[in-house]
Amino acid sequence: MRRAVFSVLVHNEYGVVTRISGLFTRRGFNITSFTGEETENPKISRITIVAEGDERELDQIKSQVEKLVDVIKVVELDVKASVQRELALIKVKTDDKNRTEIFQIAESFRGKIVDIEPESVIIEITGDLEKIKAFLNMMKHYTIIESVRTGIIALQRGKKGILDEDDTNESKEAKV
Repeated sequence: MRRAVFSVLVHNEYGVVTRISGLFTRRGFNITSFTGEETENPKISRITIVAEGDERELDQIKSQVEKLVDVIKVVELDVKASVQRELALIKVKTDDKNRTEIFQIAESFRGKIVDIEPESVIIEITGDLEKIKAFLNMMKHYTIIESVRTGIIALQRGKKGILDEDDTNESKEAKV
């Protein structure tokens, strides 16, 4: 089984997310992460979908998503040629004995303390999937009260944007 990260440009219209998630439901595809937001162009949104499956399933996911009317472009991002990040907020139980130690661990992971209460702290951490997992494993030695993660967001490295790759100006204008 392989993990794939798809960057999907869509028209920023009502119901697009429902249509894409409905496709995954109907086809029985497994989504690991699904994030999206408006791009620098308010008419376009970018959705990052992380899915797992064999080659046939992943090819089918890309093919089926590309067929949706609201989809402008789908690109599977190369892990080595892209920057992938996730944001996590972790609320950890603290006391006078462990607070300094938790702060030091957070600092070593370049985490940021975003809230301090007498018996807990909330730590913000950003990084790749392995860094987030490693930090969560460290915090398991303390009491994690709760946590939330954004899912992966990603951009291809280099000077070209997603629409610059393999597109002519004519096809871009027709799609956007």
